[in-house]
Amino acid sequence: MGSMDAEIRPAATSRRYSPEQKDQAVRMVLALRAELGTTAGTVSRVARQLGYGVESVRRWVAQAEIDAGTRAGVTSAESEELRRLGQENRELRRANEILQRAAVFFG
Repeated sequence: MGSMDAEIRPAATSRRYSPEQKDQAVRMVLALRAELGTTAGTVSRVARQLGYGVESVRRWVAQAEIDAGTRAGVTSAESEELRRLGQENRELRRANEILQRAAVFFG
């Protein structure tokens, strides 16, 4: 009986939010913080109000603070540049490998 009485919950789903939805949530959290004069509970309150995940909103607010320079961390621009450089590095390594194989083949 014990395991049969357990409530069955749907599996967590991944949901994509638009940049506008993220910006709105961040603005709401920051406005609420300014209005209340505290950070306590603001993220969960806004997340609940919008029907978003608390951790999602918390990450968006943290990244916005990093991008604004009010919190330490890697900015969105720096993160994008690192991603781009990593991709470029992989492409150059592949090209170099192809050229080395061609040199061995023709050399």
